Amino acid sequence: MNYIVFDLEWNQSPGGKKYANRHLPFEIIEIGAVKLNEQKEITDSFHRLIKPQVYNWIHDSIHEVIHVDYKDLADGTLFPQAIREFFQWCGEEWCFFTWGNQDVMELQRNMKYYGLLDLLSGPVTYYDVQKLYSIRYEDRKTRRALEYAVNELKIEKGSDFHRALADAYYTAAVLKKIEDPYIWPNSSLDVYQNPKTKKEEIHVSYPTYDKYVSREFTAREKVMKDREVTSTRCPVCHCNAKRKIRWFSSNMKNYYSVSACQEHGLVKGKIRVRKTEEEKYYVIKTIKLITNEEAEEIQHKRESLRRKKQRKRRSEKKV
Repeated sequence: MNYIVFDLEWNQSPGGKKYANRHLPFEIIEIGAVKLNEQKEITDSFHRLIKPQVYNWIHDSIHEVIHVDYKDLADGTLFPQAIREFFQWCGEEWCFFTWGNQDVMELQRNMKYYGLLDLLSGPVTYYDVQKLYSIRYEDRKTRRALEYAVNELKIEKGSDFHRALADAYYTAAVLKKIEDPYIWPNSSLDVYQNPKTKKEEIHVSYPTYDKYVSREFTAREKVMKDREVTSTRCPVCHCNAKRKIRWFSSNMKNYYSVSACQEHGLVKGKIRVRKTEEEKYYVIKTIKLITNEEAEEIQHKRESLRRKKQRKRRSEKKV
């Protein structure tokens, strides 16, 4: 098994969001990766500069960070060739490691733009070293910059940050400091290629929570009417938990609930509604145990929303 630690740099519309291509808001301009064996020893590296085809000028903010301009990319490799070379370099058996949760998604979005998504089947399981660093050294919630982790772990610095190959090397160096028991139970799941049917729906159990990814729905209104979407099972025993606070939302995108398991206590549910590029909907639901104090905070949030809606209705009646 090869461990592929990769990093991407990308460009965006120089004219701002108004002029962006909605199918490719971020165009990859650099791929950097290192290959590790199962002993976490670096065995090879990969680097490609990508010649842009969508945005022909580097956005000022991107240039300030990565110090690359269009002239540097003029002789770069076209993305379709670069991505084929990348997967050939990865080998037959591999798993991805990245710093953060965006690179895997943007890789797929660029591949889809060029009709090459069949090179990477999804949803994609990978390992977010930024998250693993928090699990190993901090509170599981805080997300640090790569340079912060490198400094804290006293890793030797030889190259500037914010270049793909250098950041891949630094990410690999952080990964080497994290023991396997902190890594393998804590994979991440990218659902850019989300489930389409009931059969493809995903149920995953992690050490501290459960995750469910639904099939697609043709309309937002149908999402919260689905029994599996709104069900709440204890993440420890997986038995149905009795609802204490019904699902509620302030924005139709994130929903919350609190339930109770007789054996293991209070259970928080969170549903995030996602919209696909094809104008369909699916949800990512997480279920985890919480304290009484956390449940009270959710109750307070629900009551605040209820009072706010009441005030709005009274105001509308006066008008």
